[in-house]
Amino acid sequence: MIFSYCNRAVIAFPTASFRQWLAIVLVTAAALFGNAAASAAGAPTVLVVGDSLSAGYGLASGQGWVDLLQKKLSAQGFPYQVVNASISGDTTAGGKSRIGAALQANKPEIVIIELGGNDGLRGATLASVRANLEYMVEVAQRAGARVLLIGMQLPPNYGPTYVRQFAALFGDVAKQRSTGLVPFIMQGFGDKPELFQADRIHPTAQAQPLMVENVWPELLKLIAKRS
Repeated sequence: MIFSYCNRAVIAFPTASFRQWLAIVLVTAAALFGNAAASAAGAPTVLVVGDSLSAGYGLASGQGWVDLLQKKLSAQGFPYQVVNASISGDTTAGGKSRIGAALQANKPEIVIIELGGNDGLRGATLASVRANLEYMVEVAQRAGARVLLIGMQLPPNYGPTYVRQFAALFGDVAKQRSTGLVPFIMQGFGDKPELFQADRIHPTAQAQPLMVENVWPELLKLIAKRS
């Protein structure tokens, strides 16, 4: 059973709302300025471009999987600085529009793209989602970054054909563009309601370490490719 866990923050954070506008301004500013301390120390950067799943929607500061990923990298002795450029309610179109500035400001060695859930919930065309993801991957690779693409799945009420083709397109893009791939960041707990917030969309704090564990093996493969 698949719950409708995918990001519906688009409902709570409409594009025209002041709240999302403010979030975009703040995250963009953070990405543009980057992390001065890490830059000074020469630490390589992992840039995460995502939506509410990566922005830590509904969680206390430091509880999100991106924050936990930073802690795990440090604990394992990997001198990477994680920059979180994720915005609740964002789509692949939003990511496409802002990834260039984030790349230029942070010069990441690795880029993790976790976008597409909100596109699917809006019924976006598969062609547009694919094109936007391909653009982001291509731009990141041209900037010298290795890319990890995180896939998403939709609840069955969106229709079997659309659901199947939507889930498959992430793997298609990863194969065509030679990127890393996490097929589904909520693999292993997507059917466990106790690990989701009251909206049954966003994972709880208890689920965040499981998300890190789903990302970790694929991230290590990219780290190992460092020249």
